[in-house]
Amino acid sequence: MELAFYFPQGKRKALTFSYDDGSPWDCQLLEIFNRYGMKATFNLHTLNKDLSGIKNLYAGHEIACHGKTHPYLERIPAMSALEDILENRKELEAATGSIINGMAYPFGTYSNQVKEILRSSGILYSRTIRSTSSFSIPEDFLEWHPTCHHNENLKNIAESFLKRNYPFQLCYVWGHSYEFNNQNNWEVIEEFCAATAHQENIWYATNMEIFEYITAARSLIFSADSRIVKNPSAIPVWIGTDSGKILEVRGGATLCIF
Repeated sequence: MELAFYFPQGKRKALTFSYDDGSPWDCQLLEIFNRYGMKATFNLHTLNKDLSGIKNLYAGHEIACHGKTHPYLERIPAMSALEDILENRKELEAATGSIINGMAYPFGTYSNQVKEILRSSGILYSRTIRSTSSFSIPEDFLEWHPTCHHNENLKNIAESFLKRNYPFQLCYVWGHSYEFNNQNNWEVIEEFCAATAHQENIWYATNMEIFEYITAARSLIFSADSRIVKNPSAIPVWIGTDSGKILEVRGGATLCIF
């Protein structure tokens, strides 16, 4: 018997976005995302930034860290990197009243030591800028490689993603909103959102929502014959059988599959 993970409500695919730096052009990008029902994560550094109003501006989306001063974290002393991340978290948490423990690496660079610093700082995931051109699930969420930057032939990415019918496919697009203004190509993201919106088989989620769900899915405990499954987390997880049956394993529940 073969089992497969599915996304919430038995959806086969998930779509997420990640945009950096807190540009004024985030407002226009948010309008597009909200109009098409997309969910995104916005990674904000806090150097010389007015954080008042960000809770309302990014409502319905996720705010995540990007370093207080946007440094090359692997090029500064470990204590300086730790302080930079913690101050970034504290300032964003004070402005939003929420726990902030997602991140995108400034400049996309990192090291094994930086990953350990992030762990000790309470960061649960961090995005890189290394495109995979695939729809794979990350092995290590502190090296979360996106599918693509929005300038990397997004039309073809959308077509390929929509054609895929395998379960547990994740499309992850990243960039900076000011790039659309600088390059005068807002149609790139508008057309991508229009093509991928309102799909019954796609879960539209923030980075943290996807992290939490996949972590819960990976925590499932199965019997040796895969006929019994236990969900030790509080998050319901969906699994499918090779016969086409899709089951919800509620948080804290034990389920007999057959």
